[in-house]
Amino acid sequence: MSIRLIASDLYRCIKEADSLKKEIAQTPYEKQVPLKEQLRKVNAEVRRMREMLEGQKDRPLHPRIYR
Repeated sequence: MSIRLIASDLYRCIKEADSLKKEIAQTPYEKQVPLKEQLRKVNAEVRRMREMLEGQKDRPLHPRIYR
């Protein structure tokens, strides 16, 4: 996966997390459980995307050049 695709997915996940946080703040406490579960999953996806992005940036673009 290219860095650009990872970054766009990361951006999408961050926006989704922000939207869920706002929705949770406006939802009665009794109905927040499913939203909080969804937020937990989106936050895990954000962490996974950030790790992927960092891993992609650390690798050289052309490994043959360094041999």
